[in-house]
Amino acid sequence: MILCLDVGNTQIHGGLFENDELIFQFRKSTTKNSSSDEIGLFLRQILRENNYDLKSISDISICSVVPDANYSLRNGCVKYFDINPFFLQPGVKTGIKIKYYNPAEVGADRIANAIAAVNQFPNKNLIIVDFGTATTFCVISKEKDYLGGAIVPGIRTSMEALEARTAKLPKVEIIPVEKVVGKSTVESIQAGLYFGQIGTVKEIKKRIIDSAFSEDKPLVIGTGGFSHLFVDDKIFDVLIPNLVLDGLNILVKMNKEK
Repeated sequence: MILCLDVGNTQIHGGLFENDELIFQFRKSTTKNSSSDEIGLFLRQILRENNYDLKSISDISICSVVPDANYSLRNGCVKYFDINPFFLQPGVKTGIKIKYYNPAEVGADRIANAIAAVNQFPNKNLIIVDFGTATTFCVISKEKDYLGGAIVPGIRTSMEALEARTAKLPKVEIIPVEKVVGKSTVESIQAGLYFGQIGTVKEIKKRIIDSAFSEDKPLVIGTGGFSHLFVDDKIFDVLIPNLVLDGLNILVKMNKEK
């Protein structure tokens, strides 16, 4: 079995694969100053409590956008699983060509998404919209060129910014809404957050298609923790919530072969 960890700014999203099937998932709040013991013990406990044999784990694959957490992550895996984990970082084998001015700037989670997408949808132009702490857009050609993308504040980040920077606007529950005209402060914030995110995605998606794929329309993939909110809004063609975990499962095997 392969344990995959997507370490984001807000949460660690973990998944356990057996024969390329995702059989278990979990989430944990990201704490930048967690010790290796805290991380290792948590991973052992969550797997044991769900009746998985720790000795059956052959590899651990990690992508992290929190550099301060990486030392403890690595040491926790070594100490509690006797496995030196694979980290998705510059220099590893990916099978895609990154067209950023500086390829090392591309977030590891975005690369993992891209790897999974090109493996599931070969010979397709792709746009990946990842709804997380940030909402990110990845643009990949059918030739497996990672052309670039866009980054905007995610829906929760926008809500927290409103709450932090204003005196009277409260935190609200992030939910799909039907009416754009709110009848209360809470409803108004919810409508603005929800339809604002939809409008942002539609506009950026249109401009990407006009700029990069005007003659051969892309497949648009939705993924990430908040993607399920927009499943009925037709802003993406297919929903794959665990795309980054799929990519990590592919990458660790690809680099073992290397």
